[in-house]
Amino acid sequence: MAAFEYTALEANGHKSRGITEADSERHARRVLRERGLVPLTVRPTSAKRTPTERTAGHHSRLRLGPTQVVLFTRLLGALLESGLPLDDALSAIAKQSSDPALRRVVLDVRSRILEGQSLADAVGQFPRAFPEVYRATVGAGEQTRLLPLVLQRVADYLERRQEVTQKVRLAMIYPAVLTLVSLLVVGGLLAFVVPEIVKVFEHSAQRLPGITLALLAASDFLQHHGLLLLAGVTGSVLAMRALLQRPGLRRRWDGALLGLPVLGMFYRENDAGRFARTLGILLNSGLSMLEALSIADKSVVNLVLRAELEDAASRVREGEALATALARAPHLPPLLVHLVASGESAGELPRMLETAANSSERAVQLRLAIGLNLLEPALILTMGLVVLGIVLAILLPIFEMNQLV
Repeated sequence: MAAFEYTALEANGHKSRGITEADSERHARRVLRERGLVPLTVRPTSAKRTPTERTAGHHSRLRLGPTQVVLFTRLLGALLESGLPLDDALSAIAKQSSDPALRRVVLDVRSRILEGQSLADAVGQFPRAFPEVYRATVGAGEQTRLLPLVLQRVADYLERRQEVTQKVRLAMIYPAVLTLVSLLVVGGLLAFVVPEIVKVFEHSAQRLPGITLALLAASDFLQHHGLLLLAGVTGSVLAMRALLQRPGLRRRWDGALLGLPVLGMFYRENDAGRFARTLGILLNSGLSMLEALSIADKSVVNLVLRAELEDAASRVREGEALATALARAPHLPPLLVHLVASGESAGELPRMLETAANSSERAVQLRLAIGLNLLEPALILTMGLVVLGIVLAILLPIFEMNQLV
């Protein structure tokens, strides 16, 4: 059976879209009529489309989130381990899933497998849904006939990676909200509260303190040019993002980040952990060292560090030991190099890479916790000082007026 996308009318006249399995387009229309639907359009999914349609589908709609990929991988591994054939396992997952995007991808993968493709080739047609490490690991699992075990390892890897990302994002929510609220409070005071209060001083002949004059100037600027300032900041951020798409500028930016005292170490440990865990899972799945290195390099976000790892991979290709090649990378944590050397000498490189990844992840979480513990009181103190300055700027002229009276 193949997968077909359809648009049909329900009994109440509403349009519905979905995917169904059938032997042919005519069979698909008959299935829809049996379900009480009036088919309007029925066409094969991207497995049967033209190359142009296939490419457009890849870049526009066929995308899955990390949670969806983990769920699919766990279910597929469990069903295959129970002895279910691959096409039946995929069909069961599609029937069970209530997510339209996941169901469509699963049925499309199944139709490709029924055409004779391997699972790795089938999921490889959806680069926005399945990362490269996923496709390579699945291919190694098929070659070694350990696909159920490999799928469970991939699910563990993706789940662990998602947990680390979520922890970082959740940890940044409070400082981000606190900063936003602080800016809104200060902006509201300058734009709406201060102008009303300082009207008292307009007809006064007294000389205002410098802090009050500065406050009045800031309030006047925000009132007349606030929207322009907001547009300028937004434009600067968007321009910066666009400029960082250029490899040369991005490389210089990444190099500057690595040179920062605290953030530099954070970025090093984070990328080192991603590299070590990716390389470990690939080697554990049966890939050769060179194949695993060529894929693990791409998991590193920082371009400077990625270039160093690519240089290390080329040295390994020339016959150099991995630990020796990694030792030439100046931005890699020394502990990673030491653990890789121990793993190579003991013949337990995947296990040592996992240990290195765990160590890097703990270091990232520790530095993140310390940084946030310092950042939160600093933000509160800064907010307090700004509000204190506004209050003083308003009260000082009032005190001087009382003294004159």
